[in-house]
Amino acid sequence: MATTVRTPATNSPTKGIPMSSTRKTALVAGVFYLITFISIPTLFLYGPVKNHRDWIFSSGGHTAVLVGGFLEVIVALAGIGTAVTLYPVLKRQNEGAALGFVTARVLEGSMIFAGVASLLSLVTLRHYPGGAAALVTTTASHVAVYNWTFLLGQSLMPAINALLLGTLLYRSRLVPRALPVLGLIGAPLLLAADVATLFGAIGQFSALAAVAALPIAAWEFSLGVWLVVKGFKPSPITAGMDAVSPPPAYQDVTV
Repeated sequence: MATTVRTPATNSPTKGIPMSSTRKTALVAGVFYLITFISIPTLFLYGPVKNHRDWIFSSGGHTAVLVGGFLEVIVALAGIGTAVTLYPVLKRQNEGAALGFVTARVLEGSMIFAGVASLLSLVTLRHYPGGAAALVTTTASHVAVYNWTFLLGQSLMPAINALLLGTLLYRSRLVPRALPVLGLIGAPLLLAADVATLFGAIGQFSALAAVAALPIAAWEFSLGVWLVVKGFKPSPITAGMDAVSPPPAYQDVTV
């Protein structure tokens, strides 16, 4: 006759130690951060559209634009995913700042969507039977819309995000302080470059603008790698969250 016995639950060496809720949160957030770098190829995919005003009359395909738009949509959604995933942890440090980070990410994603729509609409206009001069002007207008939404959405907002998230992570010590310090140093540099670009002091895609963006890119990439590989450092925040859902005290064993 089979008998069911309730014995204290233990972590079997063959099954490994169960992943805590905070470790899962860090892993998911880290993956989202790494996904946000998937749009790097758009620097080349959008080249023909942005650099040649007569692209709309060319006989070549527009697959590159479609692929670039698809990658940027993924980036926008992944960016929002980073904020939504981290919110339950960050709000324990400062709920207002954590909510601000989520809002900033949503705003950033919205601008990315607007920029993508401006370029994708050019694919439709390639079949427009209007005059050549009008189409060239329309192409230049749509590219300009994309460039400005890129400046505001994918350059300005990451600096704001770095200030919000960097401050939260620095104070909470959820990751090594060197990581948020990199973001907090890079944010003012990128903000200064964005303001200079806005007023025409430097080119939007100049070498100086690219250098100013490097610290923020390094901050986001290194944060994503750390969260995936290491997760959050032990702290009162992680201890409090893990205590909410403790492992079962007993497990059923049939003998």
